[in-house]
Amino acid sequence: MTDTHILSPVRVSSPGILDGDVIPHRFTADGGNFSPALSWSHLPEGTVSVAITCDDPIGPRGRPFYLWAVYNIPPFLSEIPEGLSKVPLCPEVPGASQGLNDKGVVGYDGPAPPKGHSRAYEFLVHALDTVLDLPPGPRVEDVHRAMEGHVLGIGRLVGTFSGR
Repeated sequence: MTDTHILSPVRVSSPGILDGDVIPHRFTADGGNFSPALSWSHLPEGTVSVAITCDDPIGPRGRPFYLWAVYNIPPFLSEIPEGLSKVPLCPEVPGASQGLNDKGVVGYDGPAPPKGHSRAYEFLVHALDTVLDLPPGPRVEDVHRAMEGHVLGIGRLVGTFSGR
């Protein structure tokens, strides 16, 4: 997803994943498959909601493979907890909804690259100038489409994982 204007940098961190490091087993599909806790700061002025996506930018078919989308997070929040429920309306983050990932599951479904392959996964925090007009449980592609033209800032946390 790209916008034509300059985006403000959002700072993103996680107590469970260090930027550029290996993703711990509990956040992978063959581990506990828990979504990681994430926190952010430096949202740009005018932020109305926050969306988080996670993807393998290369993916198995040479296009991004989406593992997660949670959107309409209120802008006064600066973090989400680990292990969000895999339901469209996440009770852990009032007001937020989750989308259907590329594995056909609502919520987070962690990395599971093919055996012997290593991948980098991006956790992106998007500061938006609107609340997305989507029902709970849309496809991640629909979330990305709805965000087009509304992204004020973006932050990135990257973790790697190798298939076993």
